[in-house]
Amino acid sequence: MGLVDFSGGIGILLPALTRILPRLTVLAALGCVVLQISAIIFHTSRGELSALPLNAVLLPICLFILWGRGKKAPIAPRA
Repeated sequence: MGLVDFSGGIGILLPALTRILPRLTVLAALGCVVLQISAIIFHTSRGELSALPLNAVLLPICLFILWGRGKKAPIAPRA
């Protein structure tokens, strides 16, 4: 799971910073949203409620990136 989290972070940052295929930033943010929702369901089903605050913080951040880079301020590809 740590590798998936790391890949999601790289997927959000690298396309935005390099402006190479910036649409991947939106897809990586979508993947992170799905991951956080899955983590919330998983932790709740196992009764691990102490892990939920982190997911409750990360989910809105990922949703904000998804909305911001998808609709509000998309990144223009490198010319």
